[in-house]
Amino acid sequence: MANRKILVIDDSRVIRRCVKDMLPEGQFEVLEAEDGAEGWNLIRSTEPNLIMLDFFLPKMSGWDVYQEIQKQQQLKAIPLVLMSGRKEEVTGKIQEPFVDFAFVEKPFDQKQLIEAIKDAMQKAKKHAVAKPAAVSGDPQAMAAEIQALKVTIVKMQEEMKTMKKQFNQVVQFIKQKLG
Repeated sequence: MANRKILVIDDSRVIRRCVKDMLPEGQFEVLEAEDGAEGWNLIRSTEPNLIMLDFFLPKMSGWDVYQEIQKQQQLKAIPLVLMSGRKEEVTGKIQEPFVDFAFVEKPFDQKQLIEAIKDAMQKAKKHAVAKPAAVSGDPQAMAAEIQALKVTIVKMQEEMKTMKKQFNQVVQFIKQKLG
């Protein structure tokens, strides 16, 4: 039995079937919803591993479902692929580049679908709800987290030095042009 659940929310039975047929057989449990309200209920009740969401839906639009997802950190951590045949209407509400989800324009082929899923998984990682080491109480995990933070601080300090240098170069250039 597949333990990874993909929720496909689309009012087109053809699109839902196409997505199901394009996925590797037996590796996923594909759940289907034909409108936004049904999809939103399934998101909350089934905790899918991936959401494929049509932007234009009856009862509750994909835009409304997306906004509800964005309100909850645990749901933002679920990879999301937004689907639409009218990209310009999507970009009218959500500016590119899309940072919280992947986008695939309908109609799409298997390669485009797989690429969109990979992209969604990458984008969702930044919202992953991780249990902090300090909460878990594991001293080794805390030490590793502290070390990782120290490395991040060093990198940030180097970036700040570079930015200061670049800023000073810009200031000098402007002074020369004005002087």
